[in-house]
Amino acid sequence: MSPAYISAVINNLPQAQIVFDHFHVVKLLNDELSNLRRELYNQETELNKKQLLKGTRWLLLKNNENLNDQQEESKRLEEALAINKPLSIAYYLKEELNLIWEQDSKREAERFLGKWVAKAMASKIPRLKKFANTLLAHRTGIFAWYDYPLSTGPLEGINNKIKTMKRQAYGFRDTEFFKLKIYTLHEKNYALNG
Repeated sequence: MSPAYISAVINNLPQAQIVFDHFHVVKLLNDELSNLRRELYNQETELNKKQLLKGTRWLLLKNNENLNDQQEESKRLEEALAINKPLSIAYYLKEELNLIWEQDSKREAERFLGKWVAKAMASKIPRLKKFANTLLAHRTGIFAWYDYPLSTGPLEGINNKIKTMKRQAYGFRDTEFFKLKIYTLHEKNYALNG
């Protein structure tokens, strides 16, 4: 979603349709949510409330259905959200935004985004308002997903595997072997070892 990427595509592939998938939009909102949590933690003056906010970053970023009941993650998250209204609003708006890709049509997605942006603006939370403006600026690429339901998730996974392999091979100089290992990544669906 960076301006440099958009510009490169427009200049080099003018016929291409830019599609912003779920992964990148949610990642951007998760970054804003993390920064908001950090700001609220630093502003909090009551020690017990500060303790409730501490360590909630990953709980806020997880999908609700992935919270671990044995570790009481749902309970910890609910307690943190109960003491901080801005964080609660941002969290529930994050969860709601995931529904944009589940709408029945592009038109419904457009209506959904309009309502979501209105809620974000009404929240008066500067980070949410900024993010809402970003969504509006990139809405064409977001709605293009309905014409081309692509996901870069598999590509991002391969990139992460290559990064891991590169760290594991630090110090080796055989670039040809490294290339061969990259070519065989699609054959592996387990941790990268040897």
